[in-house]
Amino acid sequence: MKNLKVATAQFENQSGDKAYNLKVIDGICRDAAAKGAEIVAFHECSVTGYTFAKDLTKNELLELLEYIPEGASVIELSAIAARHGVLVCAGLFERGADGNIFKAYVCVDANGLVAKYRKLHPFIHPDIMPGDGYCVFEWQGWKIGILICYDNNIIENVRATKLLGADIILMPHVTMCTPSTRPGAGFVDPKLWQNRENDPTTLREEFEGLKGRKWLMKWLPARAYDNAVYCVFANAVGMDGGQLKNGHSMIIDPFGDILAECTALGDEFVIATLQYDKIALAGGTRYLKARRPELYRDIIGQTHRSDQQVSWLAGQNAE
Repeated sequence: MKNLKVATAQFENQSGDKAYNLKVIDGICRDAAAKGAEIVAFHECSVTGYTFAKDLTKNELLELLEYIPEGASVIELSAIAARHGVLVCAGLFERGADGNIFKAYVCVDANGLVAKYRKLHPFIHPDIMPGDGYCVFEWQGWKIGILICYDNNIIENVRATKLLGADIILMPHVTMCTPSTRPGAGFVDPKLWQNRENDPTTLREEFEGLKGRKWLMKWLPARAYDNAVYCVFANAVGMDGGQLKNGHSMIIDPFGDILAECTALGDEFVIATLQYDKIALAGGTRYLKARRPELYRDIIGQTHRSDQQVSWLAGQNAE
């Protein structure tokens, strides 16, 4: 299997401004392709913006929706992919054929839609419906899965995606810097972002501490290590619908090691070379072979009522 060069990006999206966001996506894809990237991954709802949707009426939300693949944004993403010779991976709100609303993530090349995934655990708006299936597709000989943000916090989703054959899992997020019951969590003051050129140190302390990166490091590398997959984490940076996000988009290998990470206080991308041989060598591959599902099949499969409330929306734990 040939090596694969993957880019993960972060940028400050504009709420509801698809034209602006697509222009930024285009520019990042151009620059990443010039450095050899074959895949460029962006954050959750990177086409539309994300957090602002919590305050929209249903009618206002409906105005953002597009059909997939025939909607204008997917057509433009395909044009971007064609111009730069990359697989573009980005998120948007979808109008389903049944009239339902979904939070989708698409992978698009010069020929159009390659894969689409609907978030399994949406919570930003009560009218958004959950997806009902996993997504693993093949590209350049690699098998690639998709899980959006909160989907990755439920460990069964990551394991199921791996068991369906994923070598790589795209993990688009808009996360961190929100309240939680865990110690150290909380919002970061937007004034620090506005003053970042004069005082980058204070902002970095917030972004890299328990409100931000230190929380991410408690679980994200474990998803890669336990499942012997490459994790391509893409996150927003800057203001998103009134909340400040810290970026730190990164690519993690099957050993749980960070191969590349965005550290700028602004728009940025990084590229890593994914080596297929690492998957077989990783400890997670041995653990998968050692499983005894007869011991826990009935335990994991018990009937359960899902509770997806989060603290900064409804006073519940966000992690």
